[in-house]
Amino acid sequence: MLLTYKDIEQYRRDGFLLVENVFSDKEIETMVSDIEGGGRTAASAMSVNDESGKKAKLAYWEELTDDIWSAASTSSRVVNNVRMLLGEEVSFFHGKVMMKEARTGGAWEWHQDYGYWYDQGFLFPHMISVFVAIDPATKLNGCLRVLKGSHKMGRLTHLQVGGQTATDPARIAAAEKRFETVYCEMKPGSALFFDCNLLHCSASNDSDHHRRSFIMCYSAWGNPQLSKDGNQLFREPCPAIEKRN
Repeated sequence: MLLTYKDIEQYRRDGFLLVENVFSDKEIETMVSDIEGGGRTAASAMSVNDESGKKAKLAYWEELTDDIWSAASTSSRVVNNVRMLLGEEVSFFHGKVMMKEARTGGAWEWHQDYGYWYDQGFLFPHMISVFVAIDPATKLNGCLRVLKGSHKMGRLTHLQVGGQTATDPARIAAAEKRFETVYCEMKPGSALFFDCNLLHCSASNDSDHHRRSFIMCYSAWGNPQLSKDGNQLFREPCPAIEKRN
């Protein structure tokens, strides 16, 4: 499952690319079982408030272990395509599961991922996120919303909005007039590859159905990450393996 030259050109132009059926129904069922059965997601889950006070739950980790999340993050279906999109070897940065529960799941304000990651020491925006739908993602349950081509604006200033870090509202208002808004409605197992400077957000979940997603984040291996004292941190290249029975 490799991207085509046309796919790569589309990603560079738009800042994102939606690919269907990256993960099978059985793999998605295993992810759901981990979420609902008290696996890694339960151990690291925390709540983040949006501007209205609603809560979106988030589980975050940086380690690759022997669970379903690490198997997905090192799958050649993901890693080899990330290598193609970034144009070089890559390293795993982190994984996270977003849980927008029915009727109560909060919104995520407009932001760029590099708006967060720049302050974590990465020198260049040679980074990418792979957003996987675990449940059907629709407008009603708060699917991801992106501004097509907005990654070309470069990194914007981010501010605190509620309990989140978000882009300056004045810049967003100007960007929304210039870039097409795309609602990324997705089937379970589909994956959205998107640039770390792509502006994106999502509304609260006002439906009767959960909207859960898994996000894998990678950096180009040649992209230095500095610690607070200015020393370079070292990351291993991300292995790409196929699922083993």
